[in-house]
Amino acid sequence: VQLQASGGGLVQAGGSLRLSCVASGSAYSTYYMGWFRQAPGKERDFVAAITWSGSTTHYADSVKGRFTISRDNAKNTVYLQMTRMKPEDTAVYYCASRPSATWVPTVHSQYSYWGQGTLVTVSS
Repeated sequence: VQLQASGGGLVQAGGSLRLSCVASGSAYSTYYMGWFRQAPGKERDFVAAITWSGSTTHYADSVKGRFTISRDNAKNTVYLQMTRMKPEDTAVYYCASRPSATWVPTVHSQYSYWGQGTLVTVSS
């Protein structure tokens, strides 16, 4: 499985940005798609996850109500729509995938495949 993230950039506080992640691989390996972020000097934190059908999503408390994860399986793409952005959202954002699980994977070690990351900078 290969994951290619894109869409990062510089945005002002209060603005919006949409990240994309194109996946190449089996539906089995991309059942769960997730977004994580890592700020300088900090650990990689969970942001959002979505199941294959899109019927189940899960968000970190810090982004709930501001970010929306979605996917288009026909395009093998998962999106992260970010709105009302804050300077603390500044980080490198990574997409990840894993096969099906009976629990919601919210820890980076629970994901099998990773994209290369895309930098998001929110200015105050």
